[in-house]
Amino acid sequence: MNLDNWFSSFKPGFDPIPLTEKFRSSAAAMFSVWLLAEVLHFLPDGGHPLILFASMAAASVLLYAAPHSPMAQPWPLLVGNLLSGAVGWWCGMFIPDPVIAASCAVGLSVFVMHLTHSLHPPGAATAMIMVLYTAQIQHYGWLWAGVAVLVNALLSLLLALVINNLIHAGRYPLRHHHLTPPPAGALSCNLVQADIEWALGKMEGVTDVGEQDLLEIYRLASEHARRK
Repeated sequence: MNLDNWFSSFKPGFDPIPLTEKFRSSAAAMFSVWLLAEVLHFLPDGGHPLILFASMAAASVLLYAAPHSPMAQPWPLLVGNLLSGAVGWWCGMFIPDPVIAASCAVGLSVFVMHLTHSLHPPGAATAMIMVLYTAQIQHYGWLWAGVAVLVNALLSLLLALVINNLIHAGRYPLRHHHLTPPPAGALSCNLVQADIEWALGKMEGVTDVGEQDLLEIYRLASEHARRK
């Protein structure tokens, strides 16, 4: 193993995000969590408080710093959190050891989110929260647990729709466009890393794929196209 290369992998990569965008996404995340807490405080709770889930803070990173990430879209946000909450509730109720219950909740929530195409990293945190607060959840009942998760995720989605589209028109959710394939040979060009970095600089927010991965994808796709 080359130690220099190994240690260099710990360094941050190319950062194409302008400072103004960093300020915008940070302010949007701060404002959204504050609004979420205020709305939860004033909603009717039927005698049981609607708590603010810490996983919504993690969700705000995706929603405002990487809104075009597949993991930040409405389906993963809602379904990922709901299913993970159900998994966490089940593990907390039926697995006595809290460490084993938390471990199973995280692992099973990832598996269930994979199966339903709703992979959402904060969902695993929602599952663990359900385990850590088993005593309170058991007292309030499973229906409260489901409603609490749904309200948190739904309000987060509504805030993301409003805030993101106020900051950048049409920014959220991600629109899938059906592109017309270019003419044969149009993709043959000498693409270099600087071109990828330039293109990333035109994107708003953080992308889930770095420039090295994009170059590797381009190389593999080009080789596959030539073989055909």
